[in-house]
Amino acid sequence: VQLQASGGGLVQEGGSLRLSCAASGPAFSTYAMGWFRQAPGKEREFVTAIWFNGNSYYDDSVKGRFTISRDDAKNTIYLQMKNLRPEDTAVYYCAADAPPYGSVWLKGSYDFWGQGTQVTVSS
Repeated sequence: VQLQASGGGLVQEGGSLRLSCAASGPAFSTYAMGWFRQAPGKEREFVTAIWFNGNSYYDDSVKGRFTISRDDAKNTIYLQMKNLRPEDTAVYYCAADAPPYGSVWLKGSYDFWGQGTQVTVSS
C-alpha cells in the first residue's frame, strides 16, 4: 500500500486547509486511517482517525476544529482543518492500519505511512 499526502501549505492563524491522502491497493475500504503530526523536536502525535465503518476519533487539541472523512470510491481520506493555530504547525502524515486493527491512537498500530505534508500556521 502506498499513501500520498497532499494539501499542506502556509496559512495565517484562523485560516483553513484541507489535506488529502490517496491510497493505492484494493482493500482501502477495510483500513482504519489516521492522521498524525510531528513538529520540530517533538514526537509524532495522534491527530485523528477514521475507521472502516466511519467512526472517527480526535485528539482534544483539534476537536471541533478538524474533521476527518473518507471516500472509499476514491481511496482517499481528507482532513479539513479550520481555525488553525500556530501550534498546529507540523508535518502531517497519513497512515493506514490493516486488519487485525490496533488502537487508532497509537502510531505503532499503523502498517503503512505516507511521506508527510508540511502545514505552517503564521501568527
